[in-house]
Amino acid sequence: MSERNYIVGKVVAIFFQNPSNFYKVILVKVTETNTNGIEDEIVVTGNFGDVQEDELYRFFGDFVEHPKYGKQMKVETYQKEQPTSENGLIAFLSSDKFPGIGKKTAEKIVEAFGETAIDQILENPTILEQIPQLNQKKCDMLVETIRLNYGMDQVIIGLNRYGFTSHFAFAIYKMYQNEALEIIEENPYRLVEDIEGIGFAKADQIAENLGIEATSPRRLRAAILYQILALALQSGNTYIEAQNLLESTIQLLETSRRVEIKPESLADCVIELVEEGKIKQEGTRLFENSLYFSEVGIATQIHRLMDEQESYDYKDAMLEKTLRKIEKKLGIQYGESQEVAIKAAISSPLFILTGGPGTGKTTVINGIVQMFAEIHEIDLDIKKNPDEPFPILLAAPTGRAAKRMNETTGLPSGTIHRLLGLNNRERAPEEGTKDLEGGLLIVDEMSMVDTWLANTLIKAIPEGMQVIFVGDKDQLPSVGPGQVLHDLLEITAIPKQELTEIYRQGDGSSIISLAHEIKNGQLPSNLTQNQKDRSYFACEAHQIEPIIASIVTKAKNKGFTPQDIQVLAPMYRGVAGINALNQMMQNIFNPNDNGKKKEVRFNDIAYRIGDKVLQLQNMPEKNVFNGDMGQIVGITYAKDSEDKVDELLIRFDLTEVSYTRNEWQQITLAYCCSIHKAQGSEFKMVILPMVHQYRRMLQRNLLYTAVTRSKELLILLGEPSAYQQSIQQESHIRQTSLKERIFEVLPQVVDETLKRPVSQIEITESTPRNAEKEQETLPTYLTSQMVIQQQVDPMIGMEELSPYDFMRK
Repeated sequence: MSERNYIVGKVVAIFFQNPSNFYKVILVKVTETNTNGIEDEIVVTGNFGDVQEDELYRFFGDFVEHPKYGKQMKVETYQKEQPTSENGLIAFLSSDKFPGIGKKTAEKIVEAFGETAIDQILENPTILEQIPQLNQKKCDMLVETIRLNYGMDQVIIGLNRYGFTSHFAFAIYKMYQNEALEIIEENPYRLVEDIEGIGFAKADQIAENLGIEATSPRRLRAAILYQILALALQSGNTYIEAQNLLESTIQLLETSRRVEIKPESLADCVIELVEEGKIKQEGTRLFENSLYFSEVGIATQIHRLMDEQESYDYKDAMLEKTLRKIEKKLGIQYGESQEVAIKAAISSPLFILTGGPGTGKTTVINGIVQMFAEIHEIDLDIKKNPDEPFPILLAAPTGRAAKRMNETTGLPSGTIHRLLGLNNRERAPEEGTKDLEGGLLIVDEMSMVDTWLANTLIKAIPEGMQVIFVGDKDQLPSVGPGQVLHDLLEITAIPKQELTEIYRQGDGSSIISLAHEIKNGQLPSNLTQNQKDRSYFACEAHQIEPIIASIVTKAKNKGFTPQDIQVLAPMYRGVAGINALNQMMQNIFNPNDNGKKKEVRFNDIAYRIGDKVLQLQNMPEKNVFNGDMGQIVGITYAKDSEDKVDELLIRFDLTEVSYTRNEWQQITLAYCCSIHKAQGSEFKMVILPMVHQYRRMLQRNLLYTAVTRSKELLILLGEPSAYQQSIQQESHIRQTSLKERIFEVLPQVVDETLKRPVSQIEITESTPRNAEKEQETLPTYLTSQMVIQQQVDPMIGMEELSPYDFMRK
């Protein structure tokens, strides 16, 4: 392995520094290097701590040729060249940095502690009491000055030694400040919980280097806490069976380090975490805390909302008269099911409206808004300021869905995050949310709302506010854990209406009828026959890319823009995957053949002005959310930027956002995207490939969701048998406890599937039980296996209590 490029030199001047990300441009006078052709002075750039002028540093990195400023070093890591000789230490300690510390005192310090004097002082400042020439004031000054010179700098250097990039080093220092190294050395697993993007494997690598044993309880506990959340995010379940958690955590631990982990040791750690309240247990089910309390919170708040049922007992004659007035005003006539839905919604404290494409959900939403305004004498024609309170609130999980609500109702609407005033908190945001004001709340695309967000939203609803949840029950569930809309629809006590009659057929459109056939588990006999608004190209996986390229090229020539066309695919890798299709479509819509377009590269992706991009994470503080699509409208190179970093300016529907290079992991190209990411959006033309290469992603609700993204044109291609497999393969119902919790607080609900107590749920086959034998051999003391295998009721002695007794005011 070749030696890394390095230079050793004294910092002559700091030309530029950005305190928000440690970025600096520094002039260095070179005293030593292992590279030929280096001048006496060179500019180095990178992320540095509190480097000092006139101090000596060793820099490691790559040499680059700047078009304007010549040869520079782009630094990856660096270290301070501490004075190591006794004479060097004496000169350092008697310098102007330490007023009152003369040469004689410096000699005494070095004589007492030797060449490691600085490290010893930093580790234990009290050793300076051994130097008679130093009073307390001078000791304090000396220690503080050393810390200033070596504090932040030493932290960043230390983090570099652990292998952290500048991005993570900045995030870690921002979280822990000067205590970062001490915290990591005490418990490196804290990084997993506190720093987004650092996984268990990285923390475990540091732990191993620090000498933490593979069987250490600290390691086992950290793995359990990491895995219980990771499995929820991966599966969408809000709990995991104890046996599954044990097995998957053992696999995680033994993959990270080749050391056998005893299940009994891990089970003991689970029991400890349960006893300490770090995770929750009900029978054989184990919950990550925030998901447990979110489900409890949703159930409790649903109970509160339903208690207001009697407040909306309107006379049917009045509703009938008002409905006819609205029909006359809007020049429409509601269908029977639509009338029923509007009347039921306006008479309920909580109402759920569902239906597929073309069934008139938008018409009913507008009718509910009009009815509420008539009853409460609200003038809907007054110009409204989105930032001012209005009696009717409209919200959706994504900016695009919120924009559609505004277009169809004429009323202000926004994302749920913005409505609640959330500020960059992904999971269980408990502080900083604002209570809602108004009389009616309508939330569209409710199937996309996960357990965390649903809990936060419902808790913010004040007494007296009516709530309408709108969604399509057959679409994909939320990306985050839970299936809130699905579970609420299972509760018979909550008023609801499913619209099934198709009103919008769109001049002979076949897309809507295709969607409904898919929903019902069928494919039309004419699937592969071209229709007015639908085409089909039979092909194999390796033919997907060239066929889509041909389709897109022709569409471009006919005036279609990248925003008009959306390719949807279930998987990222492979010849028919999202990554390959994105690059191909970028070369068609936004090529850079002559190299004259502004372009930056990140993670092997080229970004150019005009590119269609996708937001991958929620950024509520910038009003941009996971799944939002935008267009790059500006690129600023580091040399032209005030912060000396590359920047992208991206225009979304609701805002323009600037992204510096360390934020580019939050975006990707969006010419082709996953079906999950497209949920909540609609496009003029959808191109949908389906081949057996997608394997486990061939599911009915995935196909249904993809087809319903198309407004006008749908182009299907791939293997007919893959479409048939998608129809036959229904997605698994997620494991949640929300239905049971609502059933507990709404005892009037009669649902036989929920009546079985948790204590009677059978455990998995991987932990077989012989009830009679166990009855004979149960020990007289409590063991971890007894709780995990549910031989003992975990609520023993607490039969009259439930979690809700601790939640109610």
